[in-house]
Amino acid sequence: MTKRCVIITDSHGGIDKEEADKVGVKVLPMPFYFGDECYYEGVSITREEFFRRLNAGERVSTSQPSPDEVMNIWREALLEADEVLHMPLSSGLSGSCNTARMLAEEKEFAGKVFVVDNGRIATPMHRSILDALELIEEGYNASQIKEILEGSKDKMNIYIAVETLEHLKNGGRVTPATAAIGELLNIKPILNLNLGALDSYKKCRGMKKARKEMLEAMKEEIFVNNKSAYEEGALYLMAASSADEETTKGWIEEIHECFPDLEILCDNLSLGIACHTGEGALGIAYSCKPDRDVIKK
Repeated sequence: MTKRCVIITDSHGGIDKEEADKVGVKVLPMPFYFGDECYYEGVSITREEFFRRLNAGERVSTSQPSPDEVMNIWREALLEADEVLHMPLSSGLSGSCNTARMLAEEKEFAGKVFVVDNGRIATPMHRSILDALELIEEGYNASQIKEILEGSKDKMNIYIAVETLEHLKNGGRVTPATAAIGELLNIKPILNLNLGALDSYKKCRGMKKARKEMLEAMKEEIFVNNKSAYEEGALYLMAASSADEETTKGWIEEIHECFPDLEILCDNLSLGIACHTGEGALGIAYSCKPDRDVIKK
């Protein structure tokens, strides 16, 4: 029996292969380069090898999948479904979303492939995929789901603290002088991803202070800015990490102490994100249940 809709995301989306296979979501591996050699996340390199090489000082750069790779996974999905809901990382962070939107206008895919740009990445994208699966179960089609998800684009925020400025310097997001001073003073910057674009939020002396600042920022997001969604049980809390297992566990425990009545969905940051954050980054995020009322079913 042909499925009504298949969801495709990329490997920046937080969801791991085991869960993706279980719920029927297809994952497009994102490429990155060590020097001139291309690797695909989850296919040709392990997390252990990636961080070993990154910490050894090898230069890494990110890229986007080729148009053929995107179209081929769409063709594969359309053999088993009537429609494809393609959910790549935010257009504010990569050109892959705009490329996908352009490809979806081709005659072969027009009216069959719908590209969602709701400003998500990492665990918030994982949560958005779960939202989309719920919407499919409720009977919405791909076009409607795209509209619903994009209609809730502003109901999300991510804070990420990084352990080192080195990789932000290599990516051109901070100057070499700023990175050198920051390392000397033990500065841990907090980055903020809101409406799909990445900005600097705050600079802290030490990771302990950065964690505290992120928790305070999230308290305001939940209890002030999104109080009604929280009280209605329509707010999701998330975490993400490129740190080791023990550090990640401790971070989740800190979050739980501040928000004991909320479940926490936590994922490893993708290697493509870790290219920029390095090892040891910690994140916290919220999103709200997407509003079905933006459309008439």
